[in-house]
Amino acid sequence: MTHNPENNIPRDKLHPSSKLYPFWSRIALFSFRVITPILACGILFVGYILIVMTPQLPSLDTIVDYQPKIPLRIYTADDVQIGEFGEEHRNLVRIQDIPEVMKKAVLAIEDDRFYQHGGVDFFGIFRASLMNLMKGGASQGASTITMQVARNFFLSSEKTYLRKIYEVLLAYKIESRLTKDEILELYMNQIYLGERAYGFSSAARIYFGKNLKDITLAEAAMLAGLPKAPSAYNPIVNYNRARVRQTYILKRMLNLGYITKDQYKNANAQKLLIHGIKNQLNVYAGYVSEMVRKLLYAQFKDEIYTRGFNVYTTINSADQEAAYEAIRKGVMSYELRHSYRGPEVSINLPANANEREQLIEDTLIEHPNSGDLISAMVLSASPQQVKVILLNGDHITLTGNSLRFAAAGLSPKAQTKIKIRAGSVIRIIQDSKDSWRIVQMPEIEAAFISLDPKNGAIRSLIGGFDFNRNKFNHVTQAWRQPGSSFKPFIYSSALEKGFSPTTIVNDSPFVLSAAEAGGHHWEPKNYDGRFEGPMSMRVALMRSRNLVSIRILDNITTLYAQQYIGRFGFEAEKHPAYLPMALGAGAVTPLQMASAYAVFANEGFRVEPFIIARITDVNGHTIMEEKPITAGDESIRAISARNAFIMNSMLHDVATRGTATKTNALKRSDLAGKTGTTNDSHDAWFAGYQAQLVGVAWIGFDKPRNLGDRETGGGLALPIWIDYMQKALRGVPEKTPIMPNGLIQTNGDYFYDDCPPGKAIDSIGLAEEISSSNGASPPESIATQERQRILDWFQKTLNGGNP
Repeated sequence: MTHNPENNIPRDKLHPSSKLYPFWSRIALFSFRVITPILACGILFVGYILIVMTPQLPSLDTIVDYQPKIPLRIYTADDVQIGEFGEEHRNLVRIQDIPEVMKKAVLAIEDDRFYQHGGVDFFGIFRASLMNLMKGGASQGASTITMQVARNFFLSSEKTYLRKIYEVLLAYKIESRLTKDEILELYMNQIYLGERAYGFSSAARIYFGKNLKDITLAEAAMLAGLPKAPSAYNPIVNYNRARVRQTYILKRMLNLGYITKDQYKNANAQKLLIHGIKNQLNVYAGYVSEMVRKLLYAQFKDEIYTRGFNVYTTINSADQEAAYEAIRKGVMSYELRHSYRGPEVSINLPANANEREQLIEDTLIEHPNSGDLISAMVLSASPQQVKVILLNGDHITLTGNSLRFAAAGLSPKAQTKIKIRAGSVIRIIQDSKDSWRIVQMPEIEAAFISLDPKNGAIRSLIGGFDFNRNKFNHVTQAWRQPGSSFKPFIYSSALEKGFSPTTIVNDSPFVLSAAEAGGHHWEPKNYDGRFEGPMSMRVALMRSRNLVSIRILDNITTLYAQQYIGRFGFEAEKHPAYLPMALGAGAVTPLQMASAYAVFANEGFRVEPFIIARITDVNGHTIMEEKPITAGDESIRAISARNAFIMNSMLHDVATRGTATKTNALKRSDLAGKTGTTNDSHDAWFAGYQAQLVGVAWIGFDKPRNLGDRETGGGLALPIWIDYMQKALRGVPEKTPIMPNGLIQTNGDYFYDDCPPGKAIDSIGLAEEISSSNGASPPESIATQERQRILDWFQKTLNGGNP
């Protein structure tokens, strides 16, 4: 063994270089054993990324050719939005149209170095990684806006390191294909912001009821706080938390130099008014929107919810609002004339304050407000005072006249069904004097439609009292008996059979035996139960005499009338060829009635009602536009101009001197129409018009039943029509029809020139009365004094007197 002298030399006497040798040897050994494997793993990992992960990255076609899911939106003719359908509320907005205040608010909180980095912010990654190591998990991210775009379009939101790597790779790929502005535009349009809002443009409209270009600094800061946690920072759900986030963003903007101190102070002090999507659609048009949605779905199926169609209807927003208010007023007037039915529900309130508060809230949510009919929970009740609480926490005390309608429910002797007590849910309404009173949700339904008789464009459509409560559209889906409002079509057919407005028809009893009526004895009556004897057709229509209409139909034959009413758009199978057709015993919809009355209003042309004027795509290009055939085109003539003129003249008398004289309140000389009440008082109608507008009002129960004593079309439906027309015809000049060719005017009335007095039918239903005066026994149904009055009339006529 060789002796090494150094082994005997003390370590402090060794040469300095000799002392370092063991240190470097250890470093080398550490490098070999630790660092080298790490580098090798790093090289392998990078190789894996380049060879395996990078080729697996998705194509960027989705964002290069960005086609967002944009919902179907429905507008009135005057550009007011009334409906929206789709899973995602979204408005596509280009980067140049996004206000600077919105861009800066987003950059301040999400990625203030967006325009400096290349898609990945390494400083942010280091900071987030350090925080995650300290907290022992992936609790904090470091995503740039580009990385968020990558995640929103292609990746899940789970917090894993592997997803983060894909995010980084995609960010670099995106930055290589798109400009910074293009990336920011994608982010601003795609990001989810709560309330089904995607993108800041849609969020601005939903939360603040504004276009994005109109938002303030304070509003922009609140919107910018939503991407982090839309549910947590939703100002509709949690305004206080959203406010804290907003203040933080404003401070960030101040610190970054995006805003001045004064701007910060003013924005932080601004009180924001939060809306919500329901408050944006403040024109009540649920039935219109659903009607349009069904029409489009029949053609485009599920594509309507994503392709961004904009549908512009024929509805006028002011007319729609007038129709809604008229319906609500008419229905509530009916309700207040009838008895109080009691609370909607009554519960037992817990003694525990927290449980009590929660139960009240849950119960009121189950009974939502209906327009101005507010749901309220009774806290205490007596005949003199009722205290209630609303869903928003407001307490209201009702006394005196506010309790009058529900007095029966406040009586100590009230039956359990109608008794108002603590725990009862009732309805209250606020009147013009800001005082509250008790009312009730109506059971009755109503409908209204108006249209332009020149082309059929629907101006307003209310399918029921409350769309959210009953989505059945009574304008288009309810087949109801029209009652006396159908008589004008029988009279119109009679004019073509040689009748004239002066034709005398006997308003006397009419009886069909069981054999004659097919097994059922039929003895129709007038509404008032009386008979007025012989009268002209004009007077008979004006007074809506049932027996006259029956005799007219009996004379022209039911088969002829059934065929003739088809000119107005009525379906023959819905109007069996029997005499009750004269009393409106068939079935019609309010939409059909409006279209039919338009024929009288437009000088005899049958226009087709329509509600969609045009449809545009997401870029505003028109893909469909309605071009209706208008009145004046002889290809759609339904009845002659002279027939329409005479009918208009007779219906004008109904409106000014007959069963619809309430229309005189409008102080116009160009109104015409007809009331309608079915024999069993199940349906009440008024159909009326002016040269530029037709309106039809209907009221009744979904399950037909009697409306009540003395409830008629003139008392129920006509006031709705008047309330609507008072607003809709404001500023519209009066227009009096001009007598067309083919008519002559003589003896104060109108006749066809080929069927003048002497040639036209003078009377019907009179001969049998004369023969019965020669000894024949009268039918049992004719009262002796009524028969004598009719015979006196004949005697007077035969002697040359004036009837």
